[in-house]
Amino acid sequence: MDARSPSLPPDQAAALPVPGGWRKPRGEPSLTGMFASVRVAKTGSFWRKLAAFMGPGYLVATGYMDPGNWATSLAGGSKFGYALLAVALISNIMAIILQALCARLGVGSGRDLAQACRDAFPKALAWPLWLLAEIAIAATDLAEIIGTAIGLNLLFGIPLEIGVIVTALDVFLILALQAIGFRWIEAFIVGMLGIISACFAIQIAMADPNWGEVIRGFAPTTQIVANRDMLYLALGILGATVMPHNLYLHSGLVQTRNYGDSVPEKKEAIKLATIDSTIALCLALLINASILILAASTFYKAGKTDVAELEQVHSFLAPLLGSTLAPTLFAIALLCCGLSSTVTATLSGQIVMEGFINIRLAPWLRRLTTRMVAIIPAALVTLWYGEKGTAQLLIFSQVILSLQLPFAIIPLVMFTASKAKMGEFVAPRWLTAAAALIAAIVVTLNVKLLIDFVLG
Repeated sequence: MDARSPSLPPDQAAALPVPGGWRKPRGEPSLTGMFASVRVAKTGSFWRKLAAFMGPGYLVATGYMDPGNWATSLAGGSKFGYALLAVALISNIMAIILQALCARLGVGSGRDLAQACRDAFPKALAWPLWLLAEIAIAATDLAEIIGTAIGLNLLFGIPLEIGVIVTALDVFLILALQAIGFRWIEAFIVGMLGIISACFAIQIAMADPNWGEVIRGFAPTTQIVANRDMLYLALGILGATVMPHNLYLHSGLVQTRNYGDSVPEKKEAIKLATIDSTIALCLALLINASILILAASTFYKAGKTDVAELEQVHSFLAPLLGSTLAPTLFAIALLCCGLSSTVTATLSGQIVMEGFINIRLAPWLRRLTTRMVAIIPAALVTLWYGEKGTAQLLIFSQVILSLQLPFAIIPLVMFTASKAKMGEFVAPRWLTAAAALIAAIVVTLNVKLLIDFVLG
């Protein structure tokens, strides 16, 4: 069944001949109401066509700068200065390569990553992969709950315990955006990213960092691997940047474009979708680097090397930068980040559940289910440990994401490297080699982290 063709009932889809390399036909696409809903011009300039593809990359980029990423970047910048900028850069390069493969898989095979795992692997393997993906989404949602609750607390004085509960109401935001069309979801995300970027641009100008040290910070050093504390934060940054659920998300979102069925049209779609995600991820790098630079140029410089709580950042910024505007901008950016990340978590949750096990819940029910799973630990930690506990939970959630990464990256590399599964859209050997190297690095770093903790 072709990627752009109307979906068929499961019994009819199962009767179709299975395309080469796959155990079963794709069946009904994920995000059915949004599938092929955005029209792409068949003729016109390159820029006009690119404009039609701009959007999914920014939803993906939002996941690369969620509140969990803030916690790891702030902790890394305050404790180690600019040294972990190299990790942010390398993580972003990894993300660009992997998202290029996601676009290729989604367009070339007509499947998102969850569907590809379901259609390529037996249930004994596909179901554990689904469970791991759900754990990753819950960890992501946990970070968003805490970040949004802290933003509400800093701006409006809402207690953290109440803010955690209030975050469940964001389901109405998701429903409103989905009701008026996918392009409105993309516009909302781009608007939030614009506000976040402006807030950090002003704060960085106030901080006036040493730009020579900033540039040197992008050069990798062996100290990152040798120092266990630095490696822990580095893995947190890696997990918060190359997030596993984003791989499922992008491979599904590229299919919201109605790009046509022919090979040339699909090849052009892969190219345009890759450009979109690359530009968006470069913006994500600027924001993530800005968070780390802000922490290094204020807290590390002032000797405050143990700053990890987002509330601490808010209270320390005013005296260090000599302006009451800085903490307000920080809180606004944090709240915008939490709200935008919640949209992408919902969409990735739908793709994972529909793709792996073909269970189709109403968006509000799917959202509330995921949020309830994440709210319970967030509420307990907030009640028992307060602000310090939320900071530790944020960083731990990002390390969980890093540990989940191999289970998403390895299948992605396998599928896109397979001529039988991808046909004319198989990934070039250099791209497969780069992605395989990324997978090996992630696995190696995770194993070292586990060994370090086992050995105490």
